Amino acid sequence: SGMAGPHLQQPSFLLATLKADCINKPFVQRCHDLRTVIEELPAKELHGIFPWLVESIFGSLDGIIIGWNLLCLQGRTNPTEYSVALDFLDPSGPMMRLVYKLQAEEYRYDFPVSYLPVIPTPLPWAGIPSNSAYFILVDTYLKCFLPTEGSVLPPPPLNPGGAIPSPTPRSPAVPFTSYGMHHTSLLKRHIAHQPSLNADPASQEIWRSETLLQIFVEMWLHHYSLEMYQKMQSPHVKLEVLHYRLSISSKHHGSPAQSSYQALHAYQESFKPTEEHVLVVRLLVKHLHAFSNSLKPEPLSPSAHSHTASPLEEFKRVVIPRFVRQKLYIFLQHCFGHWPLDASFRAVLEMWLSYLQPWRYAPEKPPQSTEHLPHSVSEKWATFIQENLLMYTKLFAGFLNRALRTDLVSPKNAFMVFRVAKVFAQPNLAEMILKGEQLFLQPELVIPHRQHRLFMTPTFSGAFFSSWPPTTADASFKVKSHVYGLEGQDFQYKQMFGTEVRNLVLKLAQLICQAQQTAKSISDHSAETMASQSFFSWFRFTPSEMNGSYTGNDLDEIGQDSIKKTDEYLEKALEYLCQIFKLNGAQLTQMMKNCETAQDKNGKNQLPDCIESEDGLILTPLGRYQIINGLRRFEVQYQGDTELQPIRSYENATLVRLLFRLSSVLNAKFADQMDVLCSREDFVGRLCRYHLTKPHLIKKVRCSPMVKVRTSQNWGPRISLRFLASYRTLIFLLMIYFIASWFNIGPVGCTFIILIGYFLYATIMTFFSERWKPHEH
Repeated sequence: SGMAGPHLQQPSFLLATLKADCINKPFVQRCHDLRTVIEELPAKELHGIFPWLVESIFGSLDGIIIGWNLLCLQGRTNPTEYSVALDFLDPSGPMMRLVYKLQAEEYRYDFPVSYLPVIPTPLPWAGIPSNSAYFILVDTYLKCFLPTEGSVLPPPPLNPGGAIPSPTPRSPAVPFTSYGMHHTSLLKRHIAHQPSLNADPASQEIWRSETLLQIFVEMWLHHYSLEMYQKMQSPHVKLEVLHYRLSISSKHHGSPAQSSYQALHAYQESFKPTEEHVLVVRLLVKHLHAFSNSLKPEPLSPSAHSHTASPLEEFKRVVIPRFVRQKLYIFLQHCFGHWPLDASFRAVLEMWLSYLQPWRYAPEKPPQSTEHLPHSVSEKWATFIQENLLMYTKLFAGFLNRALRTDLVSPKNAFMVFRVAKVFAQPNLAEMILKGEQLFLQPELVIPHRQHRLFMTPTFSGAFFSSWPPTTADASFKVKSHVYGLEGQDFQYKQMFGTEVRNLVLKLAQLICQAQQTAKSISDHSAETMASQSFFSWFRFTPSEMNGSYTGNDLDEIGQDSIKKTDEYLEKALEYLCQIFKLNGAQLTQMMKNCETAQDKNGKNQLPDCIESEDGLILTPLGRYQIINGLRRFEVQYQGDTELQPIRSYENATLVRLLFRLSSVLNAKFADQMDVLCSREDFVGRLCRYHLTKPHLIKKVRCSPMVKVRTSQNWGPRISLRFLASYRTLIFLLMIYFIASWFNIGPVGCTFIILIGYFLYATIMTFFSERWKPHEH
């Protein structure tokens, strides 16, 4: 299990009994027995069962033991076990009482941090609700140990006459451990304000809040260290890692010098967060914003502040920049670069946007915005934006690169672009981001040895986060400290409102225009299809059924409502992008006209962009993009023997096979006679050719490059009865017989009338057989 006490003995009788109860007793009874054991037995006897209890609840690190599967446990499906589990794991429940007992006796357990990050593995993954026991417990612990109102509740006393003694303060001189290749322990040091033993009770209790937060951050945001992240940003390292990946795919083993790049590759590829992982991180981010924003208004003088601020208030002041910002930034960078290009990215997107908008979680709620009058972002948030500049600018550029590679005709993808554009278009936000970039670009005027100041850790004295309005130089220094501290001293910053990112925005705007035209084309095509599928046309014989052509589009299935939503999202996203980057309206109008003229008159029949070669057509990159996004398509046509086509959904499989055998027998028996009849030059010959042959001269069409052009083959005159296997044909004939019965016409007479009618129709069609494409019946 990876967990062991300092004096762990052989499994005791108590442990053996509890393990047997897991098999023989129901869940509720087991929890009741555990509660009794925890309440009655001393820590000396309980410390041996703690590692097993943790595994039995949360599962083993190797995945063999599933545990209680808290991520899938819901009150709606299993209310009794749900309630019992929440009570047992509550901050004031038996499990935490056990923790307090062991803590009072200084029992400690080792946990291999190589297993981080830790998130329960649900069975199955899909459809995990936010009201599962896991999410409810996380929210409960955050509210208990990081309260937005009041102070942290003290732990319950373990005996009638006393309370739990706080652990001995750890030395503040011990630095935070590096969580790279040489990590030794997860929690070996507390923050610099660790109180002395004679401090006030509030100071004695603040360590629990810090410890819980650090555990959560390490569990969910632990990936690789800041130094490892910065190393992987080097273009040289990126190129070498790419070469290593190519050598793996080609089964080529590189030299021993590639071992370091192998380690970097392993770091990146081994970490694959899930949607549930991201959802719990978002829950943490939202609560930390609310926790930080519950900070009491500061006194007017800094001297008063230093004497009156409680440890909890100081903790609120630094909780995000000190504990979360760095690891969250690396976590988001990894997700933006490695998450699949599908709608599941919505979870990452919403978590990112939640972090960017701390004002949404402030006690004083901003006035409710409307569609036409969104509220302005207050200047009080300028410091947060400046000290988190990369979260806004570099990740925005990363999102643009993702959006340019997605299908914006999809409503879910269009909605993600709309969400990001709407958030960044909030009044005054773009201006504050621009101000942050200007502060970063200011030339340095103080302290030539910048590196020694960049990595200073903010203390709890409040000097680093002074409430006084900072001077421009101080604000510029803070922004540069943030940027260079995360990305390294050699980082080349790309301005969000610079030329390069602006060009990406223009490309996205063009892509939005193209997606709008595609959605309109699909909508028009769907309307035409629905109009053509009238009651009587359902019984009509259509040549396309038998020649195998398909003129539809996979996006036809998204429906008119979804197409309408897509158009609305894209239209508003384009409007917001224009507001953020002050795009020229005339330029956008011309761009939209270019998208419209690039389509055919009907908007659907233009072929993908390709070039001619000796081997046929070759798609260009533009052509591939057009096909992927449904902008254009090749005509798909069956080129083989029509009698051997796959059985269609509108055909009866048994009849198709029987009629094929009958046709084959007739064709083998009367082949010579049909050749003679079709070779005649009179009316009889033309009539036979019309019904017994199909053209052997194939019309030249521009097909997909993946389809090899087949040489034409003359199958000769033959009989084909496959049309009688069509459900439409059968129902049509049944209706004719049914109507004929109303007029007292029997089946034989009705059949004779059908044959006479068809002969007249065939005679007329024969006169046009030399001009029209012959049909096969």
